[in-house]
Amino acid sequence: MNVFPIYFSAPYISRSEKQNLIDVVDSGFIHGDGTFTQSASSKLESLTSSNKVLLTTSGTSALEMAVRLLDISSGDEVIVPSFTFSSGAASIVAAGGVPVFVDIEGDTGNIDPELVEAAITPKTKAISVMHYGGAPVDMDAIMAISRKHNIPVIEDNAHGLAVKSRYGALGTIGSVAIQSFHDTKNIHCGEGGAILINDPSLIEKAEIMREKGTNRSKFLRGQVDKYTWVEWGSSYLPSELNAAVLDSQLDDFELIQEKRFSIWGRYKKELNEWAVNHDVKLMSPPFGEHAAHVFFMLMPSLEIRDSLLQHLREKQVIATFHYVPLHSSPAGKKYGRTHGSMEKTDSFSNRLVRLPLWAGMTEEQIDFVISTVKTFN
Repeated sequence: MNVFPIYFSAPYISRSEKQNLIDVVDSGFIHGDGTFTQSASSKLESLTSSNKVLLTTSGTSALEMAVRLLDISSGDEVIVPSFTFSSGAASIVAAGGVPVFVDIEGDTGNIDPELVEAAITPKTKAISVMHYGGAPVDMDAIMAISRKHNIPVIEDNAHGLAVKSRYGALGTIGSVAIQSFHDTKNIHCGEGGAILINDPSLIEKAEIMREKGTNRSKFLRGQVDKYTWVEWGSSYLPSELNAAVLDSQLDDFELIQEKRFSIWGRYKKELNEWAVNHDVKLMSPPFGEHAAHVFFMLMPSLEIRDSLLQHLREKQVIATFHYVPLHSSPAGKKYGRTHGSMEKTDSFSNRLVRLPLWAGMTEEQIDFVISTVKTFN
């Protein structure tokens, strides 16, 4: 492979991926809920310890399902971090709800639990948290608020597949959770996702919703003699082609994670002295819990951040920042409501740099990223 440019992210190609795709084509069973859908779902249930995993077409569609499973409707409020992907808010708006943006912790990028409780109103129907970089939100604090106010929790675990935290396995703590399998994620199928159902009372409703509002899942299990439209739903079921890729990726999960953690560890160790000398804060997840999904640095200012990105780009190292805070976005202003100061969100977003991190990186590429960062003064 060419060493340059060193992309920010590149999809991993698993060992059995091509053969799985050939098997699907040869089988003639291309639509969803086939052998690979069942296999990948089972592997995810084992990996996450979730009660029930349903594959979806994307993490976004999983979020849309999660919001509607909790009966969010017109005028209902859902508390979300402003520093998250747009789908975290757009899924609420799609159901007629109002995202209420709150600030984050200044060092992790995760929602600040103390600010969550302060944002609760009689209209609050759910709390949505995102484990940024797979580093856990303080779920003890979040679940205490949930129990106190009888408000369910959605976990956006797009970054944190299989992280076993001190709070429990990420994605299994709230009532419902989501995973993303976009090709920028550790495990991917090009475009895909999953919804994790931790409240057993929501399983049948989720099956119906995912199958266009029909009881087709019961029909396939032989529980009804014909399937029919019984509730609101949409087409959230991915094809067997996507499931075949995902299944092969899951077979290589340990290999992928071993490589990603190796890269993450090298960045952390070999950039430490440079970071101290340049007033840069390296990603430091509490208790060391994370998924090696990202490695970020917080620069002293926006101007220095932009200068570093330009320096890296000139050397063909494609680093990047991340989310534009939702509270300051055009759609966020139109559809959402901001509670309190967003000082930490704005600062985190303005100073963030993410370095290239993907399982196929060569040692030569990793060496070059580290040495190039160190030449920035």
